[in-house]
Formats: sequence, C-alpha cells, structure tokens
Amino acid sequence: MKRPTQAVETAQQLLDLSSQDRDKISGVGRATASTLRVHRALMEQPIATSGSLVEKTGISPATVNMSLGHLERLGIVRELTARKRNRLFSYAGYIEIMSRGTELPDS
Repeated sequence: MKRPTQAVETAQQLLDLSSQDRDKISGVGRATASTLRVHRALMEQPIATSGSLVEKTGISPATVNMSLGHLERLGIVRELTARKRNRLFSYAGYIEIMSRGTELPDS
C-alpha cells in the first residue's frame, strides 16, 4: 500500500486537531457558539489580533476577548504579546502541525 503524501497527512492532522478542539469548546456552556466562531476564524488565520478576529467574525470585542479567554484556558490558543491592547494570539497546535518538517537541521 502506498504511503499518503505529506500534504494528506498534514490535512488529516489539522482535521483531527479541529475536531478535538471543537469537542473541548463544546464544554464552555453558553459561550460555545461564539467561541466556535473565533476558533473557525483562527483556523483560517492562525496568528491574529483580537481586533482582526472582531472584523472576521462580526462578534463584539468583549465577546471575542471572552472567547479567546476560553480558548486560552482550554490550551487551544496562546497569547504571544502579554499586553493590554493589540494582543496577538496563536492557534498553537495548528501552527505546530503546519511547521512540522520545516525545522532547520541541528548544526
């Protein structure tokens, strides 16, 4: 049997990650729908500011920030900036999968 290509493997890993993350998000209660919308936007743009997520989702800034808080607590998203404003967030698992095989060899 032929081994799947790297692209197919990567796509499958991203689908699995997305599915696992959606399962985690479904436990956040009333905030599930908005948190899933922010998650979906991060799949399209895995490094984003809260402001860009407001534009992309059409959700209010307060709700986007609340959703990002849920995603951080669930270990899905990491904040990269540690600032009060213009915070930058990373969909860490997504970026990890996309960067596999692109590491520089040890010298």
